Amino acid sequence: MTAAMPTVLFIDDDAALARLVDRGLTRLGFNVVHAASGSDGLDRLREGGIDVVALDQYMPGLDGLDTLERILAIANAPPVVFVTASQDSGIAVTALKAGAADYLVKDLQGEFIPLLQVAINGALRQARIQKARDDAEAEVHASRDRYAALAAEREVLLREVNHRVGNSLQIIASLLHLQANSATQDDVKAALTNAMGRVAAVAQVHRRLYTSHDLKSVLLNQYLDALLEDLRRSAEGNRMSRLTLRAEPVEIDPDRAVAIGIIVNELVMNAVKYAYPDGAGPIHVELGAQGDDLTLSITDDGVGLNARTDPRSTGMGQRIVSAMASKLEADVERDPAHVGTRIVLRFRRIDEPATTRPASAAAS
Repeated sequence: MTAAMPTVLFIDDDAALARLVDRGLTRLGFNVVHAASGSDGLDRLREGGIDVVALDQYMPGLDGLDTLERILAIANAPPVVFVTASQDSGIAVTALKAGAADYLVKDLQGEFIPLLQVAINGALRQARIQKARDDAEAEVHASRDRYAALAAEREVLLREVNHRVGNSLQIIASLLHLQANSATQDDVKAALTNAMGRVAAVAQVHRRLYTSHDLKSVLLNQYLDALLEDLRRSAEGNRMSRLTLRAEPVEIDPDRAVAIGIIVNELVMNAVKYAYPDGAGPIHVELGAQGDDLTLSITDDGVGLNARTDPRSTGMGQRIVSAMASKLEADVERDPAHVGTRIVLRFRRIDEPATTRPASAAAS
């Protein structure tokens, strides 16, 4: 659109009136192009360079309404001011509904030209506003598309990172497993098995994220099930034949899942080492949810916590459980009524401050 001198296409079969419009609009700062029929007007429009159209209704061949319909079918068509000698308001309504920017009644003496100027200026202003709106909407859509593309790319990269990290950690866990199986000293075997469990707890989170549709959360019940299966395949697996899980489906963020997995690993291994001195016994892991409040328990029916003594213990498991419980802001308790050992953790599903008691020592 030419801001200094907009070009008006005047489509009317009255040549004398066209000359009046040309002189009048030229004096008012417009460049005027005349077309004597609807077909000629459409041909001229396709050449480009037209900012606004003034269109008559009654013409041989295509009438104004038919021409209007074809104009508006052209991509980026200019605004159209409908100009006719008819006093029929029905034509005005039809033209405006069809997409005309304005409507006015002409006379053969050219006295309508000042009104035509006002209508043309209004149509041009409306077209500029509409173009600005369309451009803004297009930019919004383009921005959304760019954001969606970046988000999709980020998701692919995160999946790849989780896949590679999970595989690397799984290799480390497998090496520890092999080393533990070949160890001849019980304390070395136990230390390597514990280390394998800790690595596997982290590796499982990355494997869950890689296969999940949601990279921001982990299904805790599925994660714990896979983690316990890893423990059953460990060097101490023959003592975990009665290791069970009962867990409600709960989504949790990956960082908290890692902390929970490490706690479960430490407490299960603690039960394996100390609860049943004469062999294997039942070990139960349970996860319950009430809204955002979660309860996790690890239970055995063995000799009890007070009877668990081992001069070789370094207290590493206790320190790890305390650190992970602090990360979860968890309340850790031992159930004094249970015959054997039952450790209960209560914490929030989401990472929010909650009223807790100091975490107690629950592992050796």
